Amino acid sequence: MKRKSYTDNRAKYILALSVFVFVALNLSMVQLKVEKKMILAERFWAGAGWIEIFFISLYGAVVAYFMHNPANVAKWRKYTWGLFSAVFFSQLILGISGFENFLMTADKLHLPVPAMIIGGPIYRYEIGFMTILFLSTIVLSGPAWCSHLCYFGALDNLLAKRKPEKGKIKHKTAFKATTMVLIVFGALIMRFAGASYTTAAISGGSFGIIGILVIVLFSRRKGKMMHCTTYCPAGTLINYARFLNPFRMYIDDNSCTLCNVCTSHCRYDALNRENIENKKPGINCTLCGDCITSCHAGSIKYKLFKFGPETSRNIWLFITVSLHAVFMALARL
Repeated sequence: MKRKSYTDNRAKYILALSVFVFVALNLSMVQLKVEKKMILAERFWAGAGWIEIFFISLYGAVVAYFMHNPANVAKWRKYTWGLFSAVFFSQLILGISGFENFLMTADKLHLPVPAMIIGGPIYRYEIGFMTILFLSTIVLSGPAWCSHLCYFGALDNLLAKRKPEKGKIKHKTAFKATTMVLIVFGALIMRFAGASYTTAAISGGSFGIIGILVIVLFSRRKGKMMHCTTYCPAGTLINYARFLNPFRMYIDDNSCTLCNVCTSHCRYDALNRENIENKKPGINCTLCGDCITSCHAGSIKYKLFKFGPETSRNIWLFITVSLHAVFMALARL
């Protein structure tokens, strides 16, 4: 027992230190190499960006340290994800209120609606900064955007706090396919029709308002993240593009007892009976890890190539928490 405790503590410190160093190095490169002042504090006081880099890196290390214990993941993910969303939207509100230093692009404001990460580039025929950040998460961390980085998803997670309803969400694939088609073809039509930026912005904003209504009216009642699982086109893209990433989560056939307890801990509708019988979570799985401690047999595990489950999970945590911390410093509009 003492040996295992020592090993666990050592792994926690290694993970935390790795995140601190990685985040500090990446933000330092941005501070030194990018001509535009990307670090927020640097915009107000020359040299203050280095102070922000230190504290953001320390924040990432603390999050990694506590998330190393699977029992802490759901609680810490709620806190950190909520904080990320609060920072994002507070900067947006301050920016559009006249404090332009809080905005990354003062000339053309990009709508903070996840669907516009897809529709915006199609309408503008150009890839923006947020689109690059979005695509990078899929390559590096699979579907982590939907469980750690989406500013809308944090609200969905917050309101879907009651015990999830039993049974899978009906017609979720059809709903998500419909919204994806609407966004893609809607953006193309507005592009070819020469619709003004104002018209496009109103359309995107309306889509976002409907998304908020889905969260308030359905996610809270069902205890599942209805916006993320049935409405968001960005989530639909991630569901399929995630296979470009090597991280997986599986259910160990040798130890699973088919008790189905884990189904009541997944808010992404990825652990229904058929998923458990197939020994892998459904396509909506975001690798969040909330379900791991619900499994008394320890059957739900991470997988990365030939690495063991614990090492695979630590690597995923390192990448995901690092991205979360870096985005905390950079993800502005």
